[in-house]
Amino acid sequence: MPSYSAPLKDMQFIFHDWLKVSEQDIPGYEDLDRDFTSAVLEEAGKVSSEVLMPLNEVGDREGCVLENGVVRTPTGFSDAFTQMKEGGWTAMDVPEQYGGQGLPYIMHTAAQEPMVSANMAFNMYQGLTHGALSAILAHGSDAQKDMYLPKLASCEWTGTMNLTEPHCGTDLGLMRTKAVPQDDGSFKVSGQKIFISAGEHDMAENIIHLVLAKIPGGPEGIKGVSLFIVPKFLVNEDGSLGARNGVACGKLEEKMGIHGNATCVMNYDEATGFLIGEEHKGMRAMFTMMNEARLGVGLQGYAQAEVAYQNAVAYANDRLQGRDVTGAKNPDGPADPLIVHPDIRRNLMDQKSFVEGARAFTYWGSSLIDRAHRMEDKDADGLVSLMTPVIKGFLTDKGFEYATAAQQVYGGHGYIEEWGMSQFARDARIAMIYEGANGVQALDLVGRKLAQDGGKHVMAFFEMVKSFIAENKGDEAFEKDFLEPLKAASKDLQAAGMYFMQNGMKNPNNALSGSYDFMHMMGHVCLGLVWAQMAKAAKAQLDAGASDTAFYETKIATGRYYMARQLPATSMHLARINTGADTVMALEAANF
Repeated sequence: MPSYSAPLKDMQFIFHDWLKVSEQDIPGYEDLDRDFTSAVLEEAGKVSSEVLMPLNEVGDREGCVLENGVVRTPTGFSDAFTQMKEGGWTAMDVPEQYGGQGLPYIMHTAAQEPMVSANMAFNMYQGLTHGALSAILAHGSDAQKDMYLPKLASCEWTGTMNLTEPHCGTDLGLMRTKAVPQDDGSFKVSGQKIFISAGEHDMAENIIHLVLAKIPGGPEGIKGVSLFIVPKFLVNEDGSLGARNGVACGKLEEKMGIHGNATCVMNYDEATGFLIGEEHKGMRAMFTMMNEARLGVGLQGYAQAEVAYQNAVAYANDRLQGRDVTGAKNPDGPADPLIVHPDIRRNLMDQKSFVEGARAFTYWGSSLIDRAHRMEDKDADGLVSLMTPVIKGFLTDKGFEYATAAQQVYGGHGYIEEWGMSQFARDARIAMIYEGANGVQALDLVGRKLAQDGGKHVMAFFEMVKSFIAENKGDEAFEKDFLEPLKAASKDLQAAGMYFMQNGMKNPNNALSGSYDFMHMMGHVCLGLVWAQMAKAAKAQLDAGASDTAFYETKIATGRYYMARQLPATSMHLARINTGADTVMALEAANF
């Protein structure tokens, strides 16, 4: 059975040696000293390893079962969910007035990571609840906040997001679910939603569905969509539960992975719903959930790669196979361990350099969300908006790639279910699809985010890279290993942006055909930047006489690997972009 240990030392490095969180001017960050973050993250790691990880294979094997309209979760899930609630893990960053701890979002992000690595399917129950809570917090009325948020914060009630319908996925303007106004101010919601994660289960006494629907007579398409709270059980004015609402799970989907999470077809039959925010402004409210969820899904991508990597390293050190070509490393045994072989090292270094860079990128994104929300910093909000499709798209693509790379280390055993490696690959695969398929993320990045606010935010990012390079010249080795590769990759990214400007107006397909490559280019440049910054931070610790020299030297060596072996991919992506749309669009539909 696979094992997992939270990478606490690396998490603390990002918090305190690189981001220096307690020194930042973001309100609440002054309390995030080493002792505090260590205590929280150690406990998160403990519950992940001891409670959630043992249930990961159970959830995968048993799955969820629909019986008489009730979904039964896998053995042990309900007890574990109770422990999560009692530990306060579901409400770390929720305002104290609603029962939360009021901590910065970056603490929520870091604490969630080991839980996702240990049991992604289980963690989705509270993850979706957190997203629903955030949408109500941002757009709900005071009465709605008072009624729903304390119970959602404690996960006594859980939450969902209901977007997709059988005939429409990304194109939500095609939805048919309708919400008919009633004399008492409520609405009657009717329709069917599919792919609803945690839509029905037995771990909470109520489920608060956030449902997109159209009010008859409203604008056509996406402009006519509104957002509604539709509880499984109606809530009385005193907060007690009332009658069962007209919403039910009609089917559980059989899926490739995340078997422990109930993916439901939800049927709404004149269910009572309550408008959140303004009529026909539902997408604005839903995007509060979706943007948060997209960062969380990016985290899922690298978190599954992390747990797969940990087990691949253990196997590579234990499995004896062949001899080191430079001389036996285990002369008393029949063979050397796998890890002596250069191609195994390449594979593991690919995984390690990605995961550590992705973690830093995601935590930085979380700090931008804190800066945007806690300081009303519009520049931070614009920058994280630019980064969100990159975090979601690039990290989940690569997360799946490296989960399967870890599986490869096992050889044939990686393909056998009893070793557990296939689950990481199967679970990671969904992250590339839900919360906006990665092709849509690329289109969003190139079609919307680059030009947002007149291109202000992408130019700010380029300036950030340029300034870092200029400010850190002088160390010949650092320039060669980190600054020169970063400069070359950044130039590739800017050249791609210039190609879009020069060729995208006359033929938009020239830009859209290269959007996926651009998303990966930007992902590489972002990881290149954070790796250069982390290498600088590690070097500073060594220069200051840090005792754990092996950790900081390893950090620098891992960063050097990324810059040398991963970052040059930007030139390949640029070459693809420069070919334009001609080859992509050459065939008629009938010729595929």
